[in-house]
Amino acid sequence: MLRLAFLFIIFLWLSFRWWRNRSSVIINWPVVGMLPGLSLNSSRIHEFLTYVLQQCGGTFAFKGPWFGSLDFLVTSNPANVHHILRKKAFNYHKGVEFKEIFAESFGDGIFCADGDRWKTQRRTIHSFIKDSKFEEAVERIIQRKVSQGIFVILEHFSEQREEVDMQDVLKRFMFDFACLLMLGFDSNSLSIDFPQVPYKQAYYDMEEVLLQRHVKPQWFWKLQKWLQIGEERKMKISSEIFDRLLYQCISRKKELLNRSKTPMHRDDFDFLTFMLVEDNNQEEREMSAFKKSEKYARDMALNLLSAGSETVSSGLTWFLWLVATHPLIEKSILEEMKTNLNGEGDGDGKGRHFSFEELSKLNYLHAAMCESLRLYPPVPFEHTVSVGSDTLPSGHQIGKNTRVIYSPYSMGRMEEIWGGDCLEFKPERWISNKGELGDVSPYRFTAFNAGPRACIGKELAMVEMKAVGAAVIWNYSLQVVENHPILPSNSIVLHMKHGLKVRVLKRSHL
Repeated sequence: MLRLAFLFIIFLWLSFRWWRNRSSVIINWPVVGMLPGLSLNSSRIHEFLTYVLQQCGGTFAFKGPWFGSLDFLVTSNPANVHHILRKKAFNYHKGVEFKEIFAESFGDGIFCADGDRWKTQRRTIHSFIKDSKFEEAVERIIQRKVSQGIFVILEHFSEQREEVDMQDVLKRFMFDFACLLMLGFDSNSLSIDFPQVPYKQAYYDMEEVLLQRHVKPQWFWKLQKWLQIGEERKMKISSEIFDRLLYQCISRKKELLNRSKTPMHRDDFDFLTFMLVEDNNQEEREMSAFKKSEKYARDMALNLLSAGSETVSSGLTWFLWLVATHPLIEKSILEEMKTNLNGEGDGDGKGRHFSFEELSKLNYLHAAMCESLRLYPPVPFEHTVSVGSDTLPSGHQIGKNTRVIYSPYSMGRMEEIWGGDCLEFKPERWISNKGELGDVSPYRFTAFNAGPRACIGKELAMVEMKAVGAAVIWNYSLQVVENHPILPSNSIVLHMKHGLKVRVLKRSHL
């Protein structure tokens, strides 16, 4: 009888908890917590989290299963973001769980690093970007791949009057670009026949599995990994494929450097060469043995290749879709280009691309890029973990080792941040009354992160997007195929789930 009475009391308590939480945006069930609600909406996770945050004033505490360590707090409140990324940045780091999710793929690279290791890698990347040969290499590679890759493909599909997946074109372009700039290796994936490149697909498979690890209980995906079944088996195979490419590039680069007795030529400038050769100050020399290890080179190169390819191709895809579906904005971009640039073809019929100096004059194009990134940030959510307890400006209590997520995707859709027209594609919101680009707080516009961990490659990403976007828009008109579904994919980077199918028309002003 006592046992039955005890079980009855437990039943009443669980029922009361369920009744109390049933009016919540997500029901907090006994034992399983809010996991059912999250799982049911996992196919539209970004829109679902945005809806939850809109209903909860911009900050929401998610309760996972009782025995799952899946609790987290998600926010879109700029004051909270500023607190986490700037004011109390010392109290938030990547955390053990983040490293367990990502370290298998990204190793000890800058995505997973904290403390001194992060600072050292950031200094290395900063030195690479500031090198006198860097901008020249970036401009040379972009112009080569635009002329010999993107223009050739778009010209072909324009002449054949066939549909083409513009997202696939841009992914291939940025993958080739990143491989050349980071590894000194051309994967040649950007061609009319759209070749299957095993290590390119392997990277996309890893990216998909990494997102799934965020929404699964840790014990579940770790069990899959131990048993080598399901998504975790895919992760192992994909990691091995991509690692073979990275280590082959590193070995070849070391061999070439050992045989060469002359200084690095400007045409041979890439990140692997820079990292293996450059060793200028005392602090770097003290770490040279560690830095020049193949594992370190592999981790650094993969982290930068990921940052330099997937995010930019995502940003470009959404931008070109928005421009193609907003003809008045497309017209304004073209008029700005005609007014400020020498809008003539190259004279060889192969299309016109623009120098970095020319692109710096295009304020409206820059504003349109920012507006696109506001609505469709390449990294839709960021993850951090508290070191100690804290209280956010919103009043929410943060315990020790609490996972905190802020959502740039959701922030771009908040009326409290951007006004009642927040869902509109409106480049004018970035331009002052004098026609100049206005300043926007990085804690409102978080596409490039903010605070000490702000994206060090922001300027590079913007100029890449402008160079490719301007070349495509000036030379071709893209028409989105009727009834083609446009939805964000479930991945670490915000790609389009079904690609971007377009018809290509060559412009007549050339």
